[in-house]
Amino acid sequence: MRFLAPNSSFSKRSANKFAGIAAALLILPVAVSCGTDTVADADQDITAELPAEGLDGEVTGEVAPDTMPDETATAEGGESIVDVASANGSFDTLVAAVQAAGLEETLDGEGPYTVFAPTDEAFASLPEGTVEKLVKPENQEALGQILAYHVVAGAVPSADIEAGTIGTVEGSEVEVAVDAAGVIVNGESNVVQPDVIADNGVIHVVDSVLLPPTFDPASLL
Repeated sequence: MRFLAPNSSFSKRSANKFAGIAAALLILPVAVSCGTDTVADADQDITAELPAEGLDGEVTGEVAPDTMPDETATAEGGESIVDVASANGSFDTLVAAVQAAGLEETLDGEGPYTVFAPTDEAFASLPEGTVEKLVKPENQEALGQILAYHVVAGAVPSADIEAGTIGTVEGSEVEVAVDAAGVIVNGESNVVQPDVIADNGVIHVVDSVLLPPTFDPASLL
């Protein structure tokens, strides 16, 4: 089964090019843990400033329509994926996690990338204390693993998505289902807003955090 349509620009050459990035994403969190500039404080609660309510004022699990760009939205002024996510206001936890893992520069790079981006509500639905543990320096390798599992090499618009499996930058695959209702990743994460376009790729907003099959929450310190 194929994730990309036959005419997609995501070629074998692109896959080889981003194989190196997969390794870099897994190495970066370990390297960053030796410094202090981009690492979140071990006791810092990065969700402390986030609203307890849903994005539309109530706990619904859905993204409020007025907080999301149109499906055909295009980044202006050469905005990267991180720029677009930061400006949107629905991805504060994701952006903070990217910064804590030291991956901001990577996702600000040339790309292109496709990111399945969990909303703040998606992160909030994780077991209590999970996010706070993930941003600790000692858990940066696990954090980098989870973030890389949300990234696919190449810019894949929704029109090119087909049912099947696709390899992520983390190294594991995600299972994609496509039906009249939309796109579902790994059987439970719904794409609630496709095609948020950045200068170096595309964001598909999802309503739950994707966890790699090799990730063990019990391993968090």
